[in-house]
Amino acid sequence: MEDFFKNIPENSKFMYSSFNQYTNTDIIEFLNKQGVETKIERGRRVFPVSDSAKDVLKALTNRIKELNIEIRTNFKVDKIMTKDQRVVAVQGTDEKTKKKEQILADKIILATGGKSYPVTGSTGDGYKLAEELGHTITKLRASLVPLKCDEKKSKKLCQDLQGLSLKNISIKIKNEEKIIYEDFGEMLFTHFGVSGPIILSASSILIRYKNIDNLMKENKIKIQIDLKASLTEEQLDSRILRDFNEVKNKQFKNSLEKLLPQKMINPIIELTGINPEKKVNEITREERIKLMGVMKNVELIVTGFRPIEEAIITSGGINIKEINPKTMESKIVKGLYFAGEIIDVDAYTGGFNLQIAWSTGYVAGVNNYNYCSTTKNR
Repeated sequence: MEDFFKNIPENSKFMYSSFNQYTNTDIIEFLNKQGVETKIERGRRVFPVSDSAKDVLKALTNRIKELNIEIRTNFKVDKIMTKDQRVVAVQGTDEKTKKKEQILADKIILATGGKSYPVTGSTGDGYKLAEELGHTITKLRASLVPLKCDEKKSKKLCQDLQGLSLKNISIKIKNEEKIIYEDFGEMLFTHFGVSGPIILSASSILIRYKNIDNLMKENKIKIQIDLKASLTEEQLDSRILRDFNEVKNKQFKNSLEKLLPQKMINPIIELTGINPEKKVNEITREERIKLMGVMKNVELIVTGFRPIEEAIITSGGINIKEINPKTMESKIVKGLYFAGEIIDVDAYTGGFNLQIAWSTGYVAGVNNYNYCSTTKNR
């Protein structure tokens, strides 16, 4: 459990009750019962054995059908109606008929997601609905989001390497000489900068770093990429020497196939400043050391975050001080509950944000179910 809380950089204590009520093993057990066999992969990440997200969706929708739950689609919620600070109905518009309608409700769970991935329907409407009822929305920012690199040297390098995925590399993100974040794993070059698992994780740290936007504008935030993180400098130098001895009479530009992905060879040679036409047996020790240094430290300047619409997670949301952590009920409006990303709790990559959704959703649901099952005509 402590591993789970360590991966929530802010407001982790808010999750203690809900996570204890519905843990990661509970959701795995649920999926297994619904016929979705799971597996644990590297990084202790859990996936369906089929590697198909559709199987998870099917399990959830099948369970909805088993419980005879009515689903209304193409119905845009305009307002949550209240009386004496208690929910009484949902007011909305049927998007097909354009007719206004009210649906009576003693309890409502607001689980609209954040502002990330608007194509899924999470456009930020939930924040507006909550604000109208008196709730406070903390600052919304993109989290688990790709990073943009400077327009000159760094962006050109990223564009040259666009689409290239690197594995088993390490990164250090620095504010000048101070290390803000370091990690080992996979990353991806894009037309605007960098992405991939370790970059997304880094973004969660960067958005919380003091004065980060100004530091990025001043080109003070840098990423140092070690392409051969598993080798020390001495080991890498020995490896380069061995490879060079096998191709002594080749040109330098044709000697790095065993050391680097094909797409990376020309950009790395350009960074070394070594003549690509030079014969390998003419490469000096100083030039070899220069090559090693470049491979151990490809530097990029970070200038910003990609838009929140491209983020995996929204940081910020309904202020946790206004929510009962044991039930997920609003402290402002009776009968109003929250679940998932709309709440001001977000985590690093690795399935932790999904678990926040599972746990808070379960707690909100159970408190509604307990109420409904003990109240007549509900």
